[in-house]
Amino acid sequence: MKIAYEKTYDVAVVGGGIAGVAAALQAARCGMKTVLIEKTVLPGGLATTGLVRVYLPLCDGNGHQVSFGITEELLRASYKYGPGDIPENWKDGKNAPESGRFRALFSPASFILALDELLEEAGVDIWYDTLVCDAEVENNRITAIHCENTSGRGKILAKQFIDASGDCTVARRAGVPCHDEYNFLSLWAMQYDKNLKREDDFGPGVGIYVAGVPWNPAKAPEGTVFRGEDGRQVTDFMLKSRKLLREQCQRAYTNEPENYNRNSYYPLKVPAMTQFRKIFSIDAEYIPGSDDHDKDFEDSIGIAGDWRRPGPVWVIPYRSLYPACHLGGLLAAGRCTGAKDDAWEITRVIPTAALTGQVAGLAAVLCIQNGVEPYELDVKLLQNELKNKYGFPLTLADVGLAPKA
Repeated sequence: MKIAYEKTYDVAVVGGGIAGVAAALQAARCGMKTVLIEKTVLPGGLATTGLVRVYLPLCDGNGHQVSFGITEELLRASYKYGPGDIPENWKDGKNAPESGRFRALFSPASFILALDELLEEAGVDIWYDTLVCDAEVENNRITAIHCENTSGRGKILAKQFIDASGDCTVARRAGVPCHDEYNFLSLWAMQYDKNLKREDDFGPGVGIYVAGVPWNPAKAPEGTVFRGEDGRQVTDFMLKSRKLLREQCQRAYTNEPENYNRNSYYPLKVPAMTQFRKIFSIDAEYIPGSDDHDKDFEDSIGIAGDWRRPGPVWVIPYRSLYPACHLGGLLAAGRCTGAKDDAWEITRVIPTAALTGQVAGLAAVLCIQNGVEPYELDVKLLQNELKNKYGFPLTLADVGLAPKA
């Protein structure tokens, strides 16, 4: 196909979710000419377009903050233009529930405004409504990607690429082996309920409606387990998830007509993207798994809390950010990083996506400055920047914790 335009950058970030935003911010703030390519017209991914409006905890539930840097910056930005806040007494928590930890609820629209602002202030060249459709590989490194938007097909050249697409769009098109996982039918939607007694953070009567099937493949009804690598299943997931909301409205109107009708109870906003949690992750040099919590790594690049329960924390190894096949010019961020089983539940969520995004952005900068590929980068150089310049704890001892026995 004819190439209508061609652009050159230092760093190209694909995917404008939280991981991609963090990566682009870091690279641009380091002086790199940076482009952020997003297939929708909104930044934030599942957090905003997907209406999953909980910025999960940056602490361990026992008063220890474990994630810092852009991860914390974005949490605070999430409520800059709207409701939300951090619990005042989170530091006093002992086996605290999620609601009492260092986390925040936010308005997706408010977060979008703040993300746009941060990206613009950093000088990131933002390309919305642009779909990545191919990658060029020469001498075992990515040299360019092809994009489609209203201007036609274009070619983006860069010194380093960061795949923060959520489904390994760049990695797969460059031939990197990837791993996939199943997803359960679910839906987060914004809803108005005149009879809502509790005021949600959005205001009286407005809240988030959540529906889904049990997160256990053995118990899930037929037709409610999906894999995001199948284009047909993406459409089926969207149709069936919206049907859950339609059925809920019908039940309310039928069973309690005195309290619920189309004027007092109705949807306000449905997600504009599939709410898949896991699609593809790269076959990384190291793939964290279920037994890797509360464990130090020599190539640590940060620490994430476990949003599901207080106590466990996860040290993220740098080796999970680049492919085992050592394809040059490529780093992964967010849920595209290497992970499996229990560990993928940690790497896929907002705080860890921001963490790995910032690290991928910094690693790309250091690779360019030192003339090396991501798999060749001296991790001690990266760690020194993270710890001394950005305040990242890298070991469990750094946050007052001890490795598991």
